[in-house]
Amino acid sequence: VTDVVASAVIAQLLFLQSESSKNPIHLYINSPGGSVTAGLGIYDTMQYVLPPISTWCVGQACSMASLLLAAGTKGMRHSLPNARIMIHQPSGGVQGQATDIQIQATEILKLKQQINELYVKHTGQNLDEI
Repeated sequence: VTDVVASAVIAQLLFLQSESSKNPIHLYINSPGGSVTAGLGIYDTMQYVLPPISTWCVGQACSMASLLLAAGTKGMRHSLPNARIMIHQPSGGVQGQATDIQIQATEILKLKQQINELYVKHTGQNLDEI
C-alpha cells in the first residue's frame, strides 16, 4: 500500500459511489502491506462511501492490507482457500536526536492503539484474541 496506490483506490471508490450508491463495490486485495497513512486513507474512504464493500483476499493481505480486508462490510469479507492473512505491530525506522526518537515512538504507539481499535471494531473480537 503506497501513496500512489492509495490515491488510485480512493479515486475508484469515489467514482464507483458516484455511479451507484447501492451496488456493492468489490475490493480484491493481494498486498504485502505498506504505508499506514496511505492505508488509513483507503480505510477512511471505505467507511465514507455509501455502497457496501465486499472485500476479497486473493493471495495475501498482510499488515495494513489485512485491516482493509477486515474493513469490508460485515458479511461481505472473503478469503480464497490458499490466501494468507497476517497482522503485526507497526514498525518504523527512526533517527535523530533523543527527543525526535521519543516523538516518533509516541506516534507509533498511538497508531498501534488506533489500528488495534479498528481491528476490534471490525472483527468483533477482543484485543487479547487479536
